[in-house]
Amino acid sequence: MVARWFDGEGDGFRLLGTRCAACAAVFFPREDGFCRNPGCAGDELVEVALSRRGRVWSYTDGRYRPPTPYVSDPELPWEPYTLIAVELEAERMVVLGQAAPGVTVTDLEVGMEVEVVPGVLGEDAGTTWTTWHWRPVGVTA
Repeated sequence: MVARWFDGEGDGFRLLGTRCAACAAVFFPREDGFCRNPGCAGDELVEVALSRRGRVWSYTDGRYRPPTPYVSDPELPWEPYTLIAVELEAERMVVLGQAAPGVTVTDLEVGMEVEVVPGVLGEDAGTTWTTWHWRPVGVTA
């Protein structure tokens, strides 16, 4: 898990960003040093939980093994995955993430509502690497 990018469980799971106290711009991934808004000199950033739901802005599938430095076991078959770019209206941003397991490009369409859910990126030597996934609202898979 990347420190302070997300928190909570179940319905309380949220992505965490930061908001500039001076201009109210919201950032994800979080920014803890200075406001990234080029028109703002603010440096007071407050942690905020982002919206749990958004709308599909775009999507695609990863059908090939990425080249180095991507780490994967070449002995195991490659498993395609789906990426979703989600527009969070209140934050005025688009956040990229993998689709929840079982969700493919055939399940998605631009504009449909999705929600953020906890996910597992992988496991290694007893460590579980957690992440976030996007899942169409109403789907429990």
